[in-house]
Amino acid sequence: MPTMASHHALLPLPWVSSVSCVCMVAVAALLASTPAAASRALAGTGDPTVGFTAVRLSERNFVVQRPYDVPSGDRYSFHGGVRQLWVLSSDKPHDRHSNTSPRTEIRMTGYDYSSGVWQFEGYGYVPSGTTGVSVMQVFGAGESATTLMLHVYDGALRYYDRQVVEDNIYDRWFRLNVVHDVDASRLTVFVDGVEKLRVAGRGSDSHYFKFGVYAQNHASSFMESRWKDIRIFRKHY
Repeated sequence: MPTMASHHALLPLPWVSSVSCVCMVAVAALLASTPAAASRALAGTGDPTVGFTAVRLSERNFVVQRPYDVPSGDRYSFHGGVRQLWVLSSDKPHDRHSNTSPRTEIRMTGYDYSSGVWQFEGYGYVPSGTTGVSVMQVFGAGESATTLMLHVYDGALRYYDRQVVEDNIYDRWFRLNVVHDVDASRLTVFVDGVEKLRVAGRGSDSHYFKFGVYAQNHASSFMESRWKDIRIFRKHY
């Protein structure tokens, strides 16, 4: 004969099925109403840094390149965790012997790489009016200077001056992750955790990351970008 405890265990619990139905309906509504949320939910966190290890960075790893004839403080500030970089289209190059366009960039040092999988992460901000400018690059290529450059033209973040990576980036913070798989010759760009671009590498046996403002074609007279929470990752196998 069943005991009192086992008898109760066999009784139906209508409230359990009711709660389960409510939860299932709520989840279904969320997935149907926001495809991006559905994708993230099905794929987990969608964090491109999962599986990577952050390297140790200090201020010595952040080397400012600015017009050679002005003090660093006239083109760069670091306050409250935000790195603000600006340059004029009429400025001199970063080196007296260079014929390149004006720039105020940070060259990440100490972690140049030639193999493996590396990743840059930072939160960027581009004020409206800044255009015709590179804001991030992966330096080093077989037949050119860079393997990847991200330009801003009229509020759109582009792969060089080609396809749009992210539209409407003016006057807002965006999270940027750039993954470089050297051995597979592949670069992947994420904006706010969503993959936006996947392109082939361009050769070279040495690479490093840069960010800031570097004048390109049709540059505005004043160019600025702001950055915070910069990190570099590598993948260990």
